[in-house]
Amino acid sequence: MILLFTDFGWVGPYVGQVKTVLADLAPGYPVIDLMHDAPAFSPKPSSYLLAALTPWIPRQAVVLAVVDPGVGTARRGLVVRADQRWYVGPDNGLFDGVIRRAGAAHPWEITLSPTSMARTFHGRDLFAPVAARIAFGASVPGEQLPESTVRRPDWPDDLAEVIYIDGFGNAMTGIRAESIDPGLALSLDGRPLRGLGTFGEAEPGETFWYANSLGLAEIALRDGSAAARHGLTVGAAVKVVNRNAPGPGL
Repeated sequence: MILLFTDFGWVGPYVGQVKTVLADLAPGYPVIDLMHDAPAFSPKPSSYLLAALTPWIPRQAVVLAVVDPGVGTARRGLVVRADQRWYVGPDNGLFDGVIRRAGAAHPWEITLSPTSMARTFHGRDLFAPVAARIAFGASVPGEQLPESTVRRPDWPDDLAEVIYIDGFGNAMTGIRAESIDPGLALSLDGRPLRGLGTFGEAEPGETFWYANSLGLAEIALRDGSAAARHGLTVGAAVKVVNRNAPGPGL
């Protein structure tokens, strides 16, 4: 199967055009909309989000991932093979989280040059054809690269920022919940939040954090929008602090 991970949004022509190419070049292969509201123009938070989604992606699947503010510039196109899954998209850090958490990863620079390719739509004209080729078992149209050349060593293992706001106003962070020791907690503006197991354990109107279904620490408001109450957007900083630290409640 081919899974789509983009910041294209759920309206407009872009997703449909990519799917049209895939239907033409990879007929019969299921195409799954993993998400199309990845953080817009933001490969870094999108990288942590994609890495968190990866354990639920079937092995041998092809992930066509496009969050590409540098489209049409000298940035490379990549194919990455990581833990028996394939990833196709831009070389801008989008696959860094996947690579750093993989047991084994092998990147290639895409050298395919379609005769007709819009400078502003490589998702349709370059990455979709490459993803279709790989789905059919063809060789990667590119040159293998050292893993170190596509990594972002200055990026942390866990990103202490909001990386996604869902439709309920819950704020996912780039911090894996398992990395937060029992004596620690998340805080907003110096105010520690209680860590709870689920929404029903919170007091009405309480802001808290919990381990979400992707294994990420997520900030939520019981029966409301944490993003609206606290003005949270993608990129908002969070901190890991002593859970008994003094500070005003939320």
